[in-house]
Amino acid sequence: MDINKTLATEFKLRQEQVDNAVALMDDGKTIPFIARYRKEMTGSLDDQLLRELFDRLTYLRNLEKRKEEVVSSITEQGKMTDEIAAAVANATTLVEVEDIYRPFKPKRKTRASVAREKGLEPLAVYIMLQNMNATPKKEAEKFIDAEKEINSAEDALQGAMDIIAEDISDDAALRKSLRELYFRKGTISSKAADENAESVYANYYDYSEPVNKIAGHRVLALDRGEKEEFLKVTVAVSGDEAQKFVCDKYSKNQSECGELVKLAAEDSFKRLIAPSIEREIRAELTSNAAEQAIKVFSSNLRQLLMQPPVKDNVTLGLDPGYRTGCKLAVVDGTGKVLDTGVVYITTGEKNKIEQGKVIVKKLIEKYGVTVVSIGNGTASRESESFIAELLKEIPQKVSYMVVSEAGASVYSASKLAAEEFPEYDVSLRSAVSIARRLQDPLAELVKIDPKAIGVGQYQHDMPKARMDEALSGVVEDCVNSVGVDLNTASHSLLSHIAGINATVAKNIVAYREENGSFTDRKQLLKVSKLGQKAYEQCAGFLRVSGGKNPLDNTAVHPESYEAAKKLLDECGFKLADIKSGADKIAEKAEELGYNKLSADTGVGVPTLKDIVKELQKPGRDPRDELPPPLLRSGDIMELKDLKPGMELTGTVRNVIDFGAFVDIGVHEDGLVHISQICNRYIKHPLEAVKVGEIVKVRVLDVDVKRKRISLTMRLDEKK
Repeated sequence: MDINKTLATEFKLRQEQVDNAVALMDDGKTIPFIARYRKEMTGSLDDQLLRELFDRLTYLRNLEKRKEEVVSSITEQGKMTDEIAAAVANATTLVEVEDIYRPFKPKRKTRASVAREKGLEPLAVYIMLQNMNATPKKEAEKFIDAEKEINSAEDALQGAMDIIAEDISDDAALRKSLRELYFRKGTISSKAADENAESVYANYYDYSEPVNKIAGHRVLALDRGEKEEFLKVTVAVSGDEAQKFVCDKYSKNQSECGELVKLAAEDSFKRLIAPSIEREIRAELTSNAAEQAIKVFSSNLRQLLMQPPVKDNVTLGLDPGYRTGCKLAVVDGTGKVLDTGVVYITTGEKNKIEQGKVIVKKLIEKYGVTVVSIGNGTASRESESFIAELLKEIPQKVSYMVVSEAGASVYSASKLAAEEFPEYDVSLRSAVSIARRLQDPLAELVKIDPKAIGVGQYQHDMPKARMDEALSGVVEDCVNSVGVDLNTASHSLLSHIAGINATVAKNIVAYREENGSFTDRKQLLKVSKLGQKAYEQCAGFLRVSGGKNPLDNTAVHPESYEAAKKLLDECGFKLADIKSGADKIAEKAEELGYNKLSADTGVGVPTLKDIVKELQKPGRDPRDELPPPLLRSGDIMELKDLKPGMELTGTVRNVIDFGAFVDIGVHEDGLVHISQICNRYIKHPLEAVKVGEIVKVRVLDVDVKRKRISLTMRLDEKK
């Protein structure tokens, strides 16, 4: 297989794009680096497409490796034929390769292998010929041998039929056809393991759906229900169509031998093929569902990490709780902890609530708090009510936002948090994290295992390695697309920069602490274990503000500094001009023409356009261009206050296969079903909505008892 050619066809890309991208990956270049600084070579492929390309490249290379192993094994056995070689060469999936290899695979002891050891293979061949005049029972008598425990013609025939059944089961082409039949006409069904058991899987106690139509989230629900022993799940083709398909392929006539082959085919299907195909279909459904779920996780995580920061605000973080109180942490605009405390405002005791108000008001006044960040966990509603009421009583203009505290407890108890805040206990660290994740979601959330952030569904059911790889890739892309301040970034944030591992990240921080702030990107080369190759990968993503060279505070790569200077010169600017932003440079570049400037500066047009963007806004944060988060300051509602028809503004908190959950200012998020997201047909909610988006919704229904809110985003329809 010409893998690069296959990739170009599958991804509908030019061969040159694929060849260059693969060559760069093989050379150890990271995805963020290739996406940002090698656009001319790849035709400006973005990081997400490059990751998909890399995943597929890895699969196809593994496929080719497995093909070589299979060919080598069959050849060593002396059983290789031109037909088998062609079948292996033409196989497009690992499953097909394994099907071809099945007859040649060393097998554990089976009924067929025992029969072969007894010398019954010639009888099996005799029966398979299905001659009309053959007398199988008479032929079988020749194989009676007491020493081999073949005591009768029936024993011999049974052994021969076991061999035939296994040979039928090992037919690669048959298995491929059957898989296609199962996917085309099969049904996946579930029954209750115990009809009297109460569980969240009650909807699946008597359930069935075509294999080719079942949604991924239902596959994962069935898998989990089966794992927890509430469900029994089966996959089958209705009637005996699949069995008939097998019998018809092998039983050629109604002779005595033909009837024996038919019986062997039925046995093969029931005992060997059907259970195996069912496992394969289930595995493929689960694999596809997991891949889809991981894509949803990845998209949600990307949006969550790229939420606009609430910059330069003194923030009060509030980690709600009942018995142990609500933990408080005040952090300044850079995230430095100024003060901490505990208030007991959720107990319902009036005197404690008043004491809490005094403490919080003092903190707001003393430190100039402008925004309060409230965790959305236990006691969040009571905490939000307290803050909303308190804000009406003070002269200062303070707003608040309820933020997801998913993963805060995981971070607080981590080794990293202990290193960062050795003087605080676990609960106070959570309050700091909740404050900081409003100030800069990306910088704070990268400290937490992406799986613990809680976006999507069934994250704990995913293949761990694949999930970790995909979500780590998202974190890496987000951190590198924003860039990192070399003089303030934590080692956990630095470790996600292209080309920098955890050890080098710690070395950067150690160098900074020992030698003072970086004043030049080139100083990175003095950091222990950060060589020229790592420098090439990371330099463009690290910012040095207020340094010797203004270009160090941009995403312009050092390799393009000379080109940037020539560009400035051609457009009538000086290097010093970019400190405040060279506003008119884009107009001048357009006027002179990018093709001419490209020839003059020696860099491609895509890179040149990126340089122009950076020179206009040095140190720019791409998140600043997004709509700001929804901060609240007024009255809040409870679930019982909601009425159908109310129109509200909310924040999308999570997107799943069948809809989106929206925070509308009450403790429970409301569900916008996929059918209520927009007027046009969409296959998945992600086509129309994303995590963190501010949306307008109308209440459709409120179930106070079950704490469920149904919402619609189709506001133009009649109520």
